[in-house]
Amino acid sequence: MTTWWGGRIRQFRRYVSGGVSAGERRDLVAWLTPAQLVLFDGMHRADQRHGLDVVAALRAEGHADPDLLLAGLFHDAAKGPTVGLWPRVLWALADRYGDWIARSTRRLPGFADAYARLRDHAGMSAELALRAGCSPVTAELIRHQAQPVDHAAGEALRLADEAN
Repeated sequence: MTTWWGGRIRQFRRYVSGGVSAGERRDLVAWLTPAQLVLFDGMHRADQRHGLDVVAALRAEGHADPDLLLAGLFHDAAKGPTVGLWPRVLWALADRYGDWIARSTRRLPGFADAYARLRDHAGMSAELALRAGCSPVTAELIRHQAQPVDHAAGEALRLADEAN
């Protein structure tokens, strides 16, 4: 089991250096619809890497349901390419150590919008997935990623997300 700090350090590294290999890109082109590929391409490269890692973790656990795998790929899509590293770091610290961190930094340039995206990304990502042609099942898995209502698939997504 990864410690909280270990997970945050991994996320920091992924933000700085994460990417999608040429082979992964070929696999995505074969797997996704054109609209879903556009959604993937609109994600920050760290969120792309994270989504691919979540899908790999789900597959390693024996999950093959396309709705679940697409939820794993797109669950952070609405964070978008503009949510920078420092708002992500401070948001995670606020979640762990208290909202006073977010309240005291939200006036920094760009932070209020970034915090709103981070706060609302699950619902917004679900809507983006629907618009990209994903099923309502995929959208609901994304929408309830933090507190799954589907105790099997939703919990699998939550655990894969936390582990990656």
